[in-house]
Amino acid sequence: MKDIENLKELGRRIRHLRKEVGLTQEQLADEAELDRSYIGGIERGERNITFSVLCQVAKALHVDIANFTSGLPVGTK
Repeated sequence: MKDIENLKELGRRIRHLRKEVGLTQEQLADEAELDRSYIGGIERGERNITFSVLCQVAKALHVDIANFTSGLPVGTK
């Protein structure tokens, strides 16, 4: 159960940062060289993404991975 919570929180953070920089899912997908539907799955917490994919997303958003992962897993703040 905790894994699902962590993936959903990670997805919420990615969505928030994507919107903050003004990108659509499609634009983020293009920048990260991923499929738009995959970005949607990440943002909904449906994808257990690899570190490499997390790096691609962070690079596309011009942020450090820590922007996504601080306080994860849930309950470690």
